[in-house]
Amino acid sequence: MSEQRRLDGWVSVFSTGTDYEADLVQSRLTDAGLAPVIHSKRDHAYSLNVGTMSTVHVMVAPDEAERARQVLASPPFTDAELEDMALRADPDRPPEPES
Repeated sequence: MSEQRRLDGWVSVFSTGTDYEADLVQSRLTDAGLAPVIHSKRDHAYSLNVGTMSTVHVMVAPDEAERARQVLASPPFTDAELEDMALRADPDRPPEPES
């Protein structure tokens, strides 16, 4: 992003026209230990997407901006990594044997 968007001390690190995409980015940044917020200009009463009037920004504190950009620029998880994480997160899985 060539121009940094700022609002009340927050820096936009991602912008989109859809809430669900902003939610996914917010979750990815939260999983990385950051504290992002979503700032939406969308008119949710009518669910309209009209150019820049419907932009949804994912914003972080200025001291987290560089780290957030690094997280978003990093490659996504592979299928094997996703499967491993899902299996480890399963509360019903049997305990791993001690080594």
